[in-house]
Amino acid sequence: MKNLLTQRPRGTADILPQESARWQDIERTVRELCRLYGYQEIRTPIFEHTELFARGVGETTDIVEKEMYTFEDRGGRSVTLRPEGTASVVRAFVENKLYGLSDVVKLYYIGPMFRYEKPQKGRLRQLHQFGCEVFAAPGPDVDAEVIALNVEMLTRAGLQGVKVELNSVGCSVCRPQHRAQMLAKLTPLKDQLCTDCQRRLERNPMRIFDCKNESCQRVLAASEAPTILQSLCEDCQNHFSGVQNLLRTAGISFEINSHLVRGLDYYTRTAWECVLPGYSSVAGGGRYNGLVAEAGGPETPGIGFAVGLDRLLMILLEQQRETFVRAGLEVFVAVADVLAQGYSMEILQELRAAGIAADKDYLGRGLKAQLKSADRRGATYTVIVGERELANETVGLKNLSTGSQLELPRAALVGYLQNGGDKQ
Repeated sequence: MKNLLTQRPRGTADILPQESARWQDIERTVRELCRLYGYQEIRTPIFEHTELFARGVGETTDIVEKEMYTFEDRGGRSVTLRPEGTASVVRAFVENKLYGLSDVVKLYYIGPMFRYEKPQKGRLRQLHQFGCEVFAAPGPDVDAEVIALNVEMLTRAGLQGVKVELNSVGCSVCRPQHRAQMLAKLTPLKDQLCTDCQRRLERNPMRIFDCKNESCQRVLAASEAPTILQSLCEDCQNHFSGVQNLLRTAGISFEINSHLVRGLDYYTRTAWECVLPGYSSVAGGGRYNGLVAEAGGPETPGIGFAVGLDRLLMILLEQQRETFVRAGLEVFVAVADVLAQGYSMEILQELRAAGIAADKDYLGRGLKAQLKSADRRGATYTVIVGERELANETVGLKNLSTGSQLELPRAALVGYLQNGGDKQ
């Protein structure tokens, strides 16, 4: 019998200290990139009222139908652990009346999401996402910017071989015409579709293009079911052409994928995915011009994307074959004599106060074992103190990369390290 006290729930992961360093590096990268693009961070609750996701994400989506963690709280209210970030950000945008601001609102978030799906490599039930959302900008220039930000985020993180697949999924004007065409083509073949697609045919037939079932894809091909690109209204067509032209101007290559519809019902017009050979989609997003009004706010255009950080880090690890990220320790203080313990603590505090990451041995080990520990932890320098250094108010300083060693007055140590040490 399994001991549940010592086993994490299925579909979750422990992020250990050496892995946390990698996560922190990615988070620093995206925060700096968002600063450059003019985005500000928003943090929303981990759980929301269930209705927000049922109406916002879409009742026909796999997320709402199969994957949400929904339960009643002690007050009998139905609440759901957030399965994605956009609906929560839209709710916050409306509730806090951010639409009253006189400018475009650019937001980003980083945090955990929860989906009850089959755990597999790179896909967990508690996943972590980075996402961006822009409100009140209707033009194709913002679409191009957000796609550029998505691509640059992946590139700066170190991902190689990213490609953009682009589509338009139309709007409330042209979608009804496409729906009618899909129903005419597929209703006679309904029995050949999978159970999910039979439901989609009634509710949102365009989502059949998103089905991974090969038999459904054969039915689509045999029926010659039209893609939404064949039904775009003039405004959607002009918008889509504008996005393409601006992406070319920005030097961002892309391919049109007329079957790309994404997995959420709220998308309108521009939709895209960043794909990687061997891994399929690694990020994606789109425009959602009706979602703010659906959440009770004024008619406000919106657009955004999300990146699964767990999956991104898995791919980076496989591409770069890295197994360990150093934790950023700059100085390890090694004590050669018990009389210098107090002296070593004074030095540690001076280093930390100056913004230099420093640590020491707390197990009473010998000097040789301490030096091995310093190397194992990735320290750049080891400060060595003993009875002689205590008496002379000096320190021994060893560069663990080059092996060079020198003696410094204690008062000069911080300045020496802040000026680059022996790298100057």
